[in-house]
Amino acid sequence: MNKKVILILADGMRPDSMEHLPYVQKLMGESAYTMRAQTVFPSATLPCHMSLFLGVPPERHGTTTNLYMPPVRPIDGICEQLNNAKKTIAVFYDWEQLRDLWRPGKIAFSMFSRGNYEISDAKHTGYAINYIAEEAPDFVFLYLGFPDGAGHSFGWMGEEYMESVRATWENIERVVEKYRDEYTFIITADHGGHNRIHGMDMPEDMTIPLILLGPDFAPGEIERDVNIMDITPTIARLTGVDESPEWEGNALI
Repeated sequence: MNKKVILILADGMRPDSMEHLPYVQKLMGESAYTMRAQTVFPSATLPCHMSLFLGVPPERHGTTTNLYMPPVRPIDGICEQLNNAKKTIAVFYDWEQLRDLWRPGKIAFSMFSRGNYEISDAKHTGYAINYIAEEAPDFVFLYLGFPDGAGHSFGWMGEEYMESVRATWENIERVVEKYRDEYTFIITADHGGHNRIHGMDMPEDMTIPLILLGPDFAPGEIERDVNIMDITPTIARLTGVDESPEWEGNALI
């Protein structure tokens, strides 16, 4: 395969916070999906992202908090494998710690700006849409942090949190409807949350959504168990790059 892929990750977005949204229901009807995928423990933002991008659990990559710890034995993640295959990568994010998901020199374009998540998510979505139109990169990572910020400030599943999820899906819809004919989409979260925290080994924190939209995915619910580490080999398979023998996930295609 030689597909182009857009990965959209909404930080802290619980599956049960989004299922009532009409656009989500429409997209699920056109996609392969599961609302019971599992993240890694500890279910904290940076460890979960590291496991997604490197394809290994925290006990292997060594980052178990939101403080990055370089792996004792370097692991080639999805960005390294894409770069080795001469694929172009663009990333858009507003949480600075994510800079360590890829090694220096592997990204064609990176946009980071700090600020209010609601504002910066909308801004980064707009920049991503424009950049894709101009450069057509092979892989795009768009990080949306508003749900996690609202969860910590007001509590998961409260009114403010639910509004953040609705706003997040407005941004997701903007990208999907612009590029669904040109890109395969992977839409997910890193973890859930409860009360005003996350990081525990409990369903509210560990369960994440996963939506796969593209011609290689038959619409319908994914019956097999799915883990966040399955995303990296899936991207590799779609883009036609080598899967690293280090990875512990399984491609969903």
